[in-house]
Amino acid sequence: MRRIVLACTMSLTIYIGAFACLVDRPLTLGPLRDRTEATIALARTIHHPKLVILAGSNGPYSHRCEIIGPIVGRPCINAGVAVGVGLDYLFARWKPLLHSDDIVYLPMEETQYVRPRATSDLGPDATIMLRHDRATLWAMPPGRQIAALFAADLRAAIMSLIETALVDCGFHDPRVAADGGFNTWGDHIGHTAALAAVNRSTLAVIIPVHHTATEIRDGYGSTEITGFLRWARRHGVRAIGGLPTGFIDSPIAPDSIAAIRTIYHDQGADFLELPNHSGYPRIDFFDTQDHLNEEAQIKHSKAIAAALRPLMDREWARSR
Repeated sequence: MRRIVLACTMSLTIYIGAFACLVDRPLTLGPLRDRTEATIALARTIHHPKLVILAGSNGPYSHRCEIIGPIVGRPCINAGVAVGVGLDYLFARWKPLLHSDDIVYLPMEETQYVRPRATSDLGPDATIMLRHDRATLWAMPPGRQIAALFAADLRAAIMSLIETALVDCGFHDPRVAADGGFNTWGDHIGHTAALAAVNRSTLAVIIPVHHTATEIRDGYGSTEITGFLRWARRHGVRAIGGLPTGFIDSPIAPDSIAAIRTIYHDQGADFLELPNHSGYPRIDFFDTQDHLNEEAQIKHSKAIAAALRPLMDREWARSR
């Protein structure tokens, strides 16, 4: 029995040690980590009120801080990463950088409201924290820490070896040429309508998954967002909810929009709704219903900025 226990202990030690200190995913998880660290580094250089966009990939693909910032008259950082990244991780990284009079705009994807806790705990941020960001991991609840220890598997180990070998051999990542890249503000750029042409047949047949009002109200993500809104109110950070972009021919149901809106209003936050509910023709998208192409991204960003201005001016008048 003692040998079995010892063997199991050694196996666990080797497993955790390998994924915590040796194994890495530079092509799969590296870009997520790099984008997060780049926007956080930018935030550390700004010492006056700013606007931060927190969301999944809908943030950088469909919104452009380069456009929004000058219109609203304050620095703008596009801190959206990917829908698979846990909201608790996203909020934990940004809370220390948000100060009184900052504004956070949250055009969260539908999926982020209903994502189960187990799925959230085992997202890509679990591996990133274990390998590169243990300070944030140690600040997480014990259950989240344990999940991070066991978030990887044999496939991840094999892919790590392949990705590391490719990078060491000078592999040229073709994704920038095919999809575009990111600018200083954290916006995705270069995902033009011309590049999107290869995705038109795929976009034409996508059937978006919409969630019911009940699913949104009861979702684990909604609980996480509510907690962040309470934190923001206590710290003088102004939160404004919003809708993700989507196909105009497959809109979010009105009662689901009402459920999303209620999450913000119940915590004293504003909610921004464009007349089109952020819905656009499929030809305006790049590769999914959450990603506008660059030309439509710029158009949408101008509309969002114009709608943000009166909300910001109203709050300024109140503070006077």
